[in-house]
Amino acid sequence: MKYFVTVAGREHVVLVDGDRVTLDGQPVEATAAPVAGTPVRQVLVDGASWMLTTEAVGRGRWELGWRGDRWEVEVVDERTRHIRTLTGPGQARTGGGLLRAPMPGLVVRVLVEPGQQVEAGQGVVVLEAMKMENELKAVGPGVVRAIRAEVGRPVEKGEVLVELGS
Repeated sequence: MKYFVTVAGREHVVLVDGDRVTLDGQPVEATAAPVAGTPVRQVLVDGASWMLTTEAVGRGRWELGWRGDRWEVEVVDERTRHIRTLTGPGQARTGGGLLRAPMPGLVVRVLVEPGQQVEAGQGVVVLEAMKMENELKAVGPGVVRAIRAEVGRPVEKGEVLVELGS
């Protein structure tokens, strides 16, 4: 599995294949094991051992602590990164717009109603693709003008699911 790990604004590519790990193209020996009942993980990388505190602070985001220092880390798999390229950077916009399916899938839930005010980042539709549920969010504030998504109906990539207006 390929991951993109951002630490202190610098992105690293991590490939995990069974017990083999590659960091930025270089093979490393790495393991991480939780310390039962604590937010601590024992991490071993190329023979060096660290005890790190780990705290989830959002989807794919972690805060790591070591010897009094703290870092915010984002871990994104290849699939999520690809979806982000299809849906854009998520910058706040105004005036609504069209929420389109970023991939083929099945509509599992519609989280809004016509006339409802939504904020940037608010969940609008849940789409199942490849046996995973993906909550699609409004990219900017707006009012739900029309809902084209129907629960239980398959959709194609690019299909309009919800229309938002200002």
